[in-house]
Order: sequence, then C-alpha cells, then structure tokens
Amino acid sequence: MTRPTPQQCPTEIAAVVKAQYRAALSMMQQAIQQCPDSLWLSGAGHDAPYWRIAFHGLFYTHFYLQKDRNSLDRWSKHRGQLQDLSGPPAAPDDVYTRAEAMEYLEFCHAIIDKCVDTMDLSAGDCGFPWYNLGKLEHQINNIRHIQHHAGQLGDRLRSATGKGLDWTMGPA
Repeated sequence: MTRPTPQQCPTEIAAVVKAQYRAALSMMQQAIQQCPDSLWLSGAGHDAPYWRIAFHGLFYTHFYLQKDRNSLDRWSKHRGQLQDLSGPPAAPDDVYTRAEAMEYLEFCHAIIDKCVDTMDLSAGDCGFPWYNLGKLEHQINNIRHIQHHAGQLGDRLRSATGKGLDWTMGPA
C-alpha cells in the first residue's frame, strides 16, 4: 500500500498534527490543574519536581513547534535553564506556579495553528540538528514527548490522589 506524502494531502496531515497537539496538551492541562499544591513542588523519590516536568514539556512543545533551533522567541516568563530536567535545583523565586504553567500551556495552545500552518511538513530536515528526522516525523516525536511527560505526571497524580488523567482522543 502506498501512503500519501505530506505534499499529496497537506491540509489533512496538518489538521491531524494540530488535533494531536491539542489532545496532548489537554492531557497536560489536566495534569497541571488536578495536581495538589503539595505534589506541585514535590520531587520526592524523583529526579525532578512535578512543576519542572510540566514546564519542561511545555518549553519543548513551544521550541519544537518552531521552524528551527534559531527561531525560538522565548516565552515572556522564561527563567534560566529550568527546562532542563537534570539541571540544578531552582531558587524558590524561580519555581513556576501552577498559574504560570497554565498560562504557558495556553500560550502553546494558541500558537499551534500558526506554527503548523507555516511549517513545511514535507521537509526532510526538521531544523534541529540533534534530530535526524523530517519535519513531520519531528512533530509526531514532539507530540509523543508531551504525552510522555503528561503520562509521568499522571502516574504521580494517581499515586498521590488515586485520580488519573482522562484520555483525550482528538480536538480539544
């Protein structure tokens, strides 16, 4: 079976990419909103606190929606290198609040259409040299990254509260 290329059905492929970004961010939103305050700051038994994983997932959503590594205009509230999960602990004043995480999530949500509509999903180079992927595959990889961290947070949430995340299937 021959699969259509991004050039053969760009509108449909772009619509699917947008829908899956929205679905993944919907699950990240649940993880942020449902997190109790005590868990938000906690990293007990883990390499990174809950808030930092949420910020990491949102930062890379934003970053990899860009044309290439040089195109990122950092979010207005970006602080230091807190997107690095293995970085040094954050100073108390640098910790992102749940409200800030929700603001960044809404920012990411708002740029999906513009970013996907202006990217060449058929490009063989994704614009990030540490990935040997075409642009479309890189976007799918980025969506998987959001889901990975939403799943991580969902597991911590279920362990702490007994409540997990609802699966989001499509446009949210």
